[in-house]
Amino acid sequence: MSNVPETTTATFKTEVLDSPTPVLIDFWAPWCGPCRMVSPIVEELAREYDGKIKVMKLNTDENMDIAIQYNILSIPTLGFFKGGQMVDRIIGAVPKKVIVDKINKVFQSN
Repeated sequence: MSNVPETTTATFKTEVLDSPTPVLIDFWAPWCGPCRMVSPIVEELAREYDGKIKVMKLNTDENMDIAIQYNILSIPTLGFFKGGQMVDRIIGAVPKKVIVDKINKVFQSN
C-alpha cells in the first residue's frame, strides 16, 4: 500500500497551503499510465525525504477544482509548494534524478 497520503479539496488548505514544511504534490488519476510510472518514485521520495518535505497525492478526477486552480492540464504533474504557493512544477513522467534535482533546487533552504 501507499505510504503517500492523499490530500483533497477539503484538506488542501490545511495540509498544503498552511504547511510549515515544503510540500511535493503528485497530481494524478487512476486511469493515467504515466502516473502509475511516477508513483513508485514518489513513494521512494516520501521515505527518503521524510521529515524534510511533505509528499502527498491529489486525485485530479476527484478534486478537479484544485487541479483547475493550479492550471494542471496534464498529468502526472508534480507541484512544489512552499509558503502556501506553488513555486515550481514538473509535468510528465520523468526519471527520479530529475525530481531529486528539482527538490534540491526548489527546497534547498530546507
